[in-house]
Amino acid sequence: MLQTPPSFTPLLAAREQDLVQNFVFCGDELLVGEADLALPGALVCAALGIRTADFLPVGLLDDAYCRVAWLPKGTPLPEGLRPRRLRALFGAMEEGPLAVAGRAWQIAEWARTHRFCGACGGPTTHVAGERCMRCPACGHMAYPRISPAMMVLVRRGPEILLARHNNSPTRFYTALAGFLEAGESIEEAIHREVFEEVGLQVKDLRYFASQSWPFPHSLMIAFTAEYAGGEIRLDENEIAEAVWVGPGDAMPSIPPRGLSIAGHLIEAHLPGH
Repeated sequence: MLQTPPSFTPLLAAREQDLVQNFVFCGDELLVGEADLALPGALVCAALGIRTADFLPVGLLDDAYCRVAWLPKGTPLPEGLRPRRLRALFGAMEEGPLAVAGRAWQIAEWARTHRFCGACGGPTTHVAGERCMRCPACGHMAYPRISPAMMVLVRRGPEILLARHNNSPTRFYTALAGFLEAGESIEEAIHREVFEEVGLQVKDLRYFASQSWPFPHSLMIAFTAEYAGGEIRLDENEIAEAVWVGPGDAMPSIPPRGLSIAGHLIEAHLPGH
């Protein structure tokens, strides 16, 4: 599962280091070598007009200092360098650097979208020693946004409920998921989302695992829940299809047990296991 490598240490201040990894985003895409997916070196960054002061610290991965900068979408790029979406790098880039790239993207997006105060519109400044932007005029402070989202696999005896979401970039059948609303607990969000999306009641919620999901700044919090009542009634704005799958049933296409928590959640509770 895509997660922070054990050898990673987060940093809030820049560091002098012989080995440096530059994560540079152009719009919402990471710049990598076209042939080898290598991160841009110092000469390439200089050719792009990126100054040392433009980088934000991310952390240490093994002995490498990781930092991030961003460029506007459409910036002309040197030959041999191309922008790639993080999803497109799944399975192509090593998992450690890819996980750090996800963290770097969230830091870059926070810095890009908080250059000006959301309260009074004045320019903000970075607070030393914190991941915080502060407005000198009114004192408003902005930290990186993290959007919690619940994921739940509903079980009915030996069966599991799998759904195909309308807005999914894949055709996979997967667990139900949704963002928390203001004032909700995770448990309240699970009950609400399950009822809204498929018309079912659930009980006996059990925590499974959580995962940072940088698309662009989510925290996926996964549970299982037991069926408590109701018949499937789809919210057609959200769900294209939902099916109960039991032992001996043909399994629809599900997320692979790779970098996404959804695949791990389903694989751990397959019918008959």
